[in-house]
Amino acid sequence: MGEYQALYRAWRPESFKDVYGQDAVVRTLKHQVASGRVGHAYLFCGSRGTGKTTTARIFARAINCLNPADGEPCGECEVCKALLSESSLDLVEIDAASNNSVDEIRLLRERISFPPTLARKKVYIIDEVHQLSRGAFNALLKTLEEPPEHAVFILATTEPQKLLATVISRCQRYDFKRIRVKDISARLNEVLSGIGRSAEQEAIDEIASAADGGMRDALSLMDMCLSYTDGMVSAALVREVLGTSGREFMFRFTDCLEKGDIAGAFACIEETVEDGHDPETFLSETADHLRLILLAQMTGEQVEEIAQLTHETAQRLQEQAGRFERARLTRAMDLFMRAASELKNVSNPRTLIELTAFRAANVSKEPTVDGLMERVEALEKQLRSGVIVKSDAPAAEARPKSAQKAPSAPAGDMPGESRQEPPADSDAARFKAALEGFMKENVPMRVFLSQLRFVKTEEDRVYANLPQDNTIQKPLLEMKAASFEQHLALAFGKPMKLVIGIDEGSGRKGKASGADLSRTFDVFGRENVELVD
Repeated sequence: MGEYQALYRAWRPESFKDVYGQDAVVRTLKHQVASGRVGHAYLFCGSRGTGKTTTARIFARAINCLNPADGEPCGECEVCKALLSESSLDLVEIDAASNNSVDEIRLLRERISFPPTLARKKVYIIDEVHQLSRGAFNALLKTLEEPPEHAVFILATTEPQKLLATVISRCQRYDFKRIRVKDISARLNEVLSGIGRSAEQEAIDEIASAADGGMRDALSLMDMCLSYTDGMVSAALVREVLGTSGREFMFRFTDCLEKGDIAGAFACIEETVEDGHDPETFLSETADHLRLILLAQMTGEQVEEIAQLTHETAQRLQEQAGRFERARLTRAMDLFMRAASELKNVSNPRTLIELTAFRAANVSKEPTVDGLMERVEALEKQLRSGVIVKSDAPAAEARPKSAQKAPSAPAGDMPGESRQEPPADSDAARFKAALEGFMKENVPMRVFLSQLRFVKTEEDRVYANLPQDNTIQKPLLEMKAASFEQHLALAFGKPMKLVIGIDEGSGRKGKASGADLSRTFDVFGRENVELVD
């Protein structure tokens, strides 16, 4: 048995027709060969694994082939066979990552004057050319501008922005695109058929998506999966090898977030933890799936083309996008992206994932602008669908005259929300009514709001104290003062200013405890709290 050769090497294209996903580049190069109008310097740009070096080698054979057919190398003539053997002196490949000094380029300049031994053109392929030193670039410039008649340069790079403008200006530039998922899937099917192996189509699509537009990466991943089994490669095996959860799982998990099904979301997290999936990968996958849902909301059917998805996946995304409210969706994306960046700072990744899922599923209860926007969207959706939002407020005719003369609610009240009637009792009772109304809208804050004690009123001011145990919550409550004052205006029948103090004689003294911080993070969200000495 001969030595095993990796798939990406064994199945490297040997002609232009086998190059997938780069139709524009291939068409132009073939036309140059067929017309005999070959340039002296080319720049191939694009992400890794998109075929830059492979295309350069095919082009080198095509321009030297003795019997080219429509710009394609024949692969049978003496020159084609010599260049395919990778031992020909007429095809020189230089890895600039390890040969980037000025001395290397000077040596190349000295040897470039020697004519080819067999071919018409001597082709120099410089891979990862952006890694050349500045001195090496300067040494290369003159040669690129006026090379010998028999020399052709092909520079390949993943980072063209690092090249000198003077280098780029001397080359014909070709940009290699990321290869589409369906093109990678087609090539993988072709390779599997050629080696007598098989895989589920879902498994092939999973690998094609994970390759991120690189054919070489896709073939390497398939190679890895094939080594795990002698039978058919299943989607489950691919997910195990890649450490991913899979598209079907993501649909289930994000459905739980959309429905507010926390128990279901936690069950999904348990499943992914038990399967041994990487927490960072899980968070990133979730954020990416939420992005696709948002993309489906914004572009509709075009999401299939834009995101390079299968038709079935695109349809499911559109259906899911129709159920997600925009504010909840963007808030959930932000939460999972933040969690991914915070992961390295926590000792228990599972707890962070569960907390993130909890917040994403309960976004409307978060005391944030996004949370309020989601509630507005939900209410508008109800109104558009003809749902009548009931109000607990008595009819205007039944109200006392003092209530009818009260000023209208401040801007920001939701249509159809229940309105408080100004109590006829003492100021303390009015304050209590306003506090209860405020707590209904801010359920997470109820724990420490219940300890807020009325002190007195003076003209248009209401004074209230927090016990010393809750000192840390004072500035945070002041952030919500404007909302509280809306309830005070309804209760007192006129605009009132809230003044919050601390009852120095109550509670324990000293710095806030861990429990205080935990409770504060739960109420306002960790990202909204800044700790200072």
